[in-house]
Amino acid sequence: MNPNNNPKQPLWTKEFITLMVSNLFLFLTLQMMLTTLPAYAQDAFTASPLQVSLITSLFAFSAILSRFVSSKALEKGKLRLLLYVGLVISLAATLGYYWATGIVFLLMMRILFGIGFGMTSTSFPTMASNVIPPKRMGEGMGYFGLSTTLAMSIGPMIGLTMLQDGGFTPLVMLTVLINILIFPLAFILLSKKPKAEASPVSKAQADDMPTGFNRKLILPSVLNFLMSITYGGLLSFMALYGHEAHLSNPQYFFLFNALAIILVRPFSGKIYDRYGHKALMVPAAILMIAGLLLLTFATSTGSLLSALCYGLGYGAMQPSIQTWMIQEVHPKQRGMANGMFFNSLDFGVAVGSIVLGSIAKATSYGMMYRFSAISLVLLIVIYGIMKLVRGTAAAPPALNESNQSAAG
Repeated sequence: MNPNNNPKQPLWTKEFITLMVSNLFLFLTLQMMLTTLPAYAQDAFTASPLQVSLITSLFAFSAILSRFVSSKALEKGKLRLLLYVGLVISLAATLGYYWATGIVFLLMMRILFGIGFGMTSTSFPTMASNVIPPKRMGEGMGYFGLSTTLAMSIGPMIGLTMLQDGGFTPLVMLTVLINILIFPLAFILLSKKPKAEASPVSKAQADDMPTGFNRKLILPSVLNFLMSITYGGLLSFMALYGHEAHLSNPQYFFLFNALAIILVRPFSGKIYDRYGHKALMVPAAILMIAGLLLLTFATSTGSLLSALCYGLGYGAMQPSIQTWMIQEVHPKQRGMANGMFFNSLDFGVAVGSIVLGSIAKATSYGMMYRFSAISLVLLIVIYGIMKLVRGTAAAPPALNESNQSAAG
């Protein structure tokens, strides 16, 4: 009997907690730099708006390409090699920021960091999905995703505060230290390899395992891409928008965003396990739209209220999409599902940085955030259409049951 089928199996195991901490540190190394590097490049190298957008987009595109290789390596059982090589590359690139004397070298380090980050960011969630009891997958991935979204919220706040108060060099050194702390945690996880890797799969399941790309991942990937466009605008331009709107502490947006995520995550995961993504996607998108529109009013109170609205929506939607993608595939393809999830996220951030940066140049950062909300409106429309199409095309319950019996 597979122990993962036991509904009473605990979620908060040592492996799960270690994975959450490792993932938190990994994304902190990303987020502390992702928001601060555009402002640093503009001040230190008088970077143009195009060069500023490349800081985010080149990283994202290199991470996307790296994950195509990573997902294949995970399917072949190369987890140990993938994780350690990715961590070493990420550490080397982070150290490289210190010696960057020009925008070209800085962009080269962003590409290198993207390669390393693409490897490691695929490994940790795949390991997590293999230690979470299947019947608690929504709740478990919701809590695990909290480490990602928490880093995406407090990382920019830490980075911006350090850049303003201490300068760029202390920021780099702190990021390097956090990166180093991941190595012993990875060693602990990999020393328990049989327990932390893929769930046991019967021979019949292995024979039936699909090969190649899984088309069921297309819709959630598109929705994740549209959601991430808005976050790309926040990551890349929040510091610059703070100057434009005369906000004294724009980093507080990310703090209140994090608080909202912490509040919503325990509830959204349980709602997903009971009702599925259909109960969360549209309400979450509406909250995010409200948050972006409130942000454009650019008062201290308005920006904090907008952070709460956006955080509630983002905190519910992001893990729902990731869990949805994991549950659509065979256990051996979870590396592919997580790779697609983070690729669509990074692609959305990259496109958001480039497109929204162009809009900001032509109008203003406040107007840019209003335009970014259109991607969430499009998300609601696409999701609604696909639900309608799938509902119309669905077979009667009796037929579905007979098909499932035949498949078994």
